Amino acid sequence: MANATDDTRTRLLEAAGEVFAEKGFRAATVRDICGRADANLAAVNYHFGDKLKLYVEVVQHAQGDGGHHPPPEFPPGTPPEVKLREYVHQMLSRLLDPRRPAWHAQLMTREMTEPTEACVAVVEKFIRGNFQWLDAVLCELLPEGISAADRHLVAFSIVGQCLHFKIHRPIAVLLVGEEEYETFDVARLTDHIVRFSLAALGHERPLGETIDSPSRSSAAVRP
Repeated sequence: MANATDDTRTRLLEAAGEVFAEKGFRAATVRDICGRADANLAAVNYHFGDKLKLYVEVVQHAQGDGGHHPPPEFPPGTPPEVKLREYVHQMLSRLLDPRRPAWHAQLMTREMTEPTEACVAVVEKFIRGNFQWLDAVLCELLPEGISAADRHLVAFSIVGQCLHFKIHRPIAVLLVGEEEYETFDVARLTDHIVRFSLAALGHERPLGETIDSPSRSSAAVRP
C-alpha cells in the first residue's frame, strides 16, 4: 500500500509539473493534473492539501531535483578565483543537466516572470545560501568600501550569464548554429564566464587560461 501511495504522489508531482509549466498556476486545473497522472480527483487533496500546496511542492521539486548542493567548505587560503569557478561550475552543471525534464526549466522561468508564494519557499530553501556564498566570494574579489548594492549587482550579472545559456538556448542556436553551440559545454562555459567576470573586476587572465578549481581536483574541497 505504501508503494502504491508513493507512486501516486510521484505521478501527481510529475503530471502537475508538466501542466503548470504549460498553463501556469492559475489556468491549470486539478482535473487536468489528475487526468494526466491517471489519479482520482481527490488524490491532490489527499496527498498535498490543495492545488496551491501542490504547486509550491512542484516548484521546489523542479528547483531541487538534479542535485542541489549546499555551498562547499574550502580549505583556508583557497583563492577567491577558485571559489568563483566552483560556484559557476555548480550552477551550470545543474542548469544544463540533460537528464532533467524540460518542464523544470519551463516552470522555473514562469515562476521567475510570474512569481507566486512558491517563489519565497524556493529562495529560502535553495537559493539564498548559494547567493550568500557568491556574495562572500565577491567580498574577497572587490575593492574594500564597495557598497553592498554594487556588489549585489555584480552577483546578479554573474548569475545572469549562467541563466542565459539555459533560457536563451533556442535563440543562440539560431544565431550560431547547432554545431557551434554544442561546443559550449559546461567546462568551456565555466571558463568563459569566470574569465569574463574576473576581467570585469580587474582580475584579468590571458584568453584560454583556465583556473584550477575543486571541480577538477576534489581534494581542494571538504565535503
